[in-house]
Amino acid sequence: MWRNSGENDIKRSKEALRSKIWRLMVEKGVARPPFPVYGRIPNFKGAEKAAETLAKTLEWRRALIVKVNPDSPQAPVRLRALEEGKTLVMPTPRIREGFLLLDPKRIPGNLYRQASTIRGAFEYGVKLRTLGEILRALDPIDLIVEGSVVVNPLGERLGKGEGYGELEYAILVELNLIEPSVAIATTVHDIQVVEERIPQEPHDVPVDYIVTPTRTIKVEGRRERPPGILRDSLESRKLREIPLLRELLEGRV
Repeated sequence: MWRNSGENDIKRSKEALRSKIWRLMVEKGVARPPFPVYGRIPNFKGAEKAAETLAKTLEWRRALIVKVNPDSPQAPVRLRALEEGKTLVMPTPRIREGFLLLDPKRIPGNLYRQASTIRGAFEYGVKLRTLGEILRALDPIDLIVEGSVVVNPLGERLGKGEGYGELEYAILVELNLIEPSVAIATTVHDIQVVEERIPQEPHDVPVDYIVTPTRTIKVEGRRERPPGILRDSLESRKLREIPLLRELLEGRV
């Protein structure tokens, strides 16, 4: 897809900031496996503590259905959700096989830790590959937890740069499974929180809560979220790769 020079400048600025944080996490010794951290939502020392802190928030305590990304640093969040009896929704990698639904009532308690991993979620979760399967199985989601590479107190966030988290959000908005007011949190290391502005594009989804091993930041005055799938900026490659997205855009609900 053709992009103008302004869009290219934004993407270069985003990538420079990601690279800076990945490098800093390695230099400061706060990154954890899997390595290399470059190109990933980086795992970090204190991820369990961040999950514990998130669990103290009112939004978490109220939530019955939570969507959590499948990356390593959010594994403690997924485990806690199952342990606390919350229904867990996980996107499959690159959304190629839709979403996974994990009902803790249908999983033996001694297998929660395994089920909170990507491999275990495929084994113990229910795969939701079509719009019909999603709409029959899911009620509206109460809380979203995202992984991040970098975030700031304005709620501006960068993932690893592939845009799948934003597409997951957009798909669920289109299916009326996410309310515009739904809280979105991210768990990160303190070193991933910056004070500078983070370049944003129309499809980027801001967060409401930033939770680190040492603090919780409640975002005030975040910008508006995208209203759903922004078709004009959708890459044709993603349409080819994601059957669920093709089904949605073709109107076969």
